[in-house]
Amino acid sequence: MDWKEVYEAQEKGTLKAQAGRCMDCGVPFCHQGCPLGNLIPEWNDLTWRDKGEEAIERLHATNNFPEFTGRLCPAPCEASCVLGINQPAVTIKQVEVSIIDEAWDNGWVEPLPPARLTGKTVAVVGSGPAGLAAAQQLTRVGHTVAVYERDDKIGGLLRYGIPDFKMEKEQVDRRVEQMKAEGTRFRTGVAVGTDVTWEQLRRRYDAVVVCTGATVPRDLPIPGRDLDGVHFAMDYLVPANRAVAGEAIENQIHAQGKHVVILGGGDTGADCLGTAHRHGAASVTTLAIGKQPPAERAGHQPWPTFPTLFEVASAHEEGGERTYLASTVEFVGEDGKLTGVKVAETEFVDGKRLPKAGTERIIPADLVFLSLGFTGAEPAGITEQVKAEFDGRGNVSRDGYYMTNTEGVFVAGDAGRGQSLIVWAIAEGRAAAAAVDKYLMGSTILPAPVAPTDRAIAVL
Repeated sequence: MDWKEVYEAQEKGTLKAQAGRCMDCGVPFCHQGCPLGNLIPEWNDLTWRDKGEEAIERLHATNNFPEFTGRLCPAPCEASCVLGINQPAVTIKQVEVSIIDEAWDNGWVEPLPPARLTGKTVAVVGSGPAGLAAAQQLTRVGHTVAVYERDDKIGGLLRYGIPDFKMEKEQVDRRVEQMKAEGTRFRTGVAVGTDVTWEQLRRRYDAVVVCTGATVPRDLPIPGRDLDGVHFAMDYLVPANRAVAGEAIENQIHAQGKHVVILGGGDTGADCLGTAHRHGAASVTTLAIGKQPPAERAGHQPWPTFPTLFEVASAHEEGGERTYLASTVEFVGEDGKLTGVKVAETEFVDGKRLPKAGTERIIPADLVFLSLGFTGAEPAGITEQVKAEFDGRGNVSRDGYYMTNTEGVFVAGDAGRGQSLIVWAIAEGRAAAAAVDKYLMGSTILPAPVAPTDRAIAVL
């Protein structure tokens, strides 16, 4: 089992047949489902007519990085497809990724440098999808943009949080090269708040955009939490991704020959699962405290809303056990080392999920990965140096124009809306860029696909 992307390109005839199923709806609800407002019927039609160069032009009109969303987005557009009322939706996501892959293969993706410079400067802090989208939009209208990233390479969680079997890093590298050719500047290995202060950025640049993500992991403070072998998911995934990139990692958490338990059934848990498979784990068990989602759309989540469904990712197809209604009670161990996880059945009492007495059992475990989501942005430096306020959900507060309570400092992506989808991050990056441009120039030609208070799509 290697680390290459697991999904192969779709056969051309099948792809055109899927694109041809698009009905050119009078009211295309796929637009409602996509935060970017992707022009889905248009590029479906162009794909069906074998006009790939025109299709990528329409796709890029609303989406800076369709190779990211086409691989990583859960496709709320498909949940809103009108065909989905009574038959399978168009495989929009597959058409999207095929359009951009063909474009790269044929040299249709070129730098778009600005015709003139405005003389205004912008610092973007964080190089995930929100930061990259904001930076590219602002560069293309003529601002001088520098992206600050504390890691040694650009990409944020796209680089070190997403395993290569879901998206190989060539996808990030060639976008970075395109952005460099357009004029965007990148500053890696710079931790804003320590290596350079937020105040220094504010003095040096005309505007600052915070795109640091929601990186504070949710903990599980139960007995045994301090045992050796209990880790946050990202403490496992980041070094694993670095190792795949050829780096020598000291004291890497490795699952070879070990019994692994993953707490949390979302995308990050699936990433841990696929990584553990490739490490040669003896067994992998995923525990979720709630009920198993239904295979079909539930009545309280009617079309065209985004339903919660039982999903089988590629990592689940590779193996492992999934257990639902499992409440983790305690991490057990000997001599300071983890040996198992005590779990009980989940029961619902007054709307709360609690372990049911008398149902406890111990699952053998050498490693446990906490994949329980994230609680918000890291406050270090932002609070003290920028005086930016945080809301009750751990996110950096902003007004209706993406600006914090400190003038000239904006926030976009997960840092401002909380843990969400990659398509929302790109949409917010584009919208924040429009707000920054208007702040600097008095008006803007940039599109603003979403408002900072828009929560039309459920957060995973």
